Amino acid sequence: MTCPHCGQAAEFHSHRWHTSFSLVGPIRYRRAYYLCRRCGKGLFPFDRDAGMTARDLTPALERVAALAGAVADSFEKGAELLDEMAGARLSEATVERTAEDAGRRLSDAVAAGAAFGPKAAWSWPKDYDGRRCAYVELDATGVRQQAAGGGPAEGRMAYVGMVCNPGPEWPWPDERPGPMRARYLAGLYALEEFAPLLRAPAGHVGMDRADRWIGLSDGGNGLEDRLRENFPLVELVILDSFHPAEKLTGLARLLYPKDEAQAEDQARRRRQLLKDEGGALLAAVLSEWEWPRRPGLREAVDDLIGYLRRNAHRMEYPEYLAKGWCIGSGAVESAC
Repeated sequence: MTCPHCGQAAEFHSHRWHTSFSLVGPIRYRRAYYLCRRCGKGLFPFDRDAGMTARDLTPALERVAALAGAVADSFEKGAELLDEMAGARLSEATVERTAEDAGRRLSDAVAAGAAFGPKAAWSWPKDYDGRRCAYVELDATGVRQQAAGGGPAEGRMAYVGMVCNPGPEWPWPDERPGPMRARYLAGLYALEEFAPLLRAPAGHVGMDRADRWIGLSDGGNGLEDRLRENFPLVELVILDSFHPAEKLTGLARLLYPKDEAQAEDQARRRRQLLKDEGGALLAAVLSEWEWPRRPGLREAVDDLIGYLRRNAHRMEYPEYLAKGWCIGSGAVESAC
């Protein structure tokens, strides 16, 4: 064999027994061992060709362990989940390192410009102007952390981006409605580093073939700027309607703290007004309303009015709905 370390000949030395771990339990086998006398390194070609990891896991077990470590609340819980799903018993440390190894490979692939999933030519549904629309969304979520030794530590911000093709509520007669398709990307990057990475999956599904690009965000700091910077054909960035609706619900509960039904009725009517008339008119209505004197209520009202006025240019919901555009970022919120 050619030694991968120094390029010289490594001669066969012996067959050696080894145990690896798989989804069907431990596997014990003999494989050839080669030794390079020039650099002193040994190699097992079978392990390399079979994709065995440095932690003696088969590729299938590595994949399931990495997924369990990623979705559980902790790597300890990930090890318990792995045992429950597959009957595979790995230590907490092995699950942690396996997930981290997979993360490094993914990070390297993303940095090299890789796009995941098959290359596809998506269909982009037409809006009511007859133009085919593609959506790009960006959001952030907090990720909890521990310090070395299990102590407390500040959390980190993870960014989540997606490109998708939701259709209008009433599709054109010549279009067959189908489920929305989406590609996601997420990671513990700085926002300036993350947003450009979203261009690769967007190109992978043919976003350039859409006539109109629309952005969606929750109005977080810097999100709209990064969307426009990296997707210069975005015509506008819509503020996800759920966020102001949630603020209206909170204000109604402050107004009627002891009457949940009345608070919900008030919130429902103002959410409908927001949808029918937009943020600027709702801000004007709230400004003219005679609010009772109650601790904290006036401050909450002023905060909401300021929020509506700052974001009025992204809250023209009647216009957006009249064009058949999507005004909710539920898909990226659920990913967060």
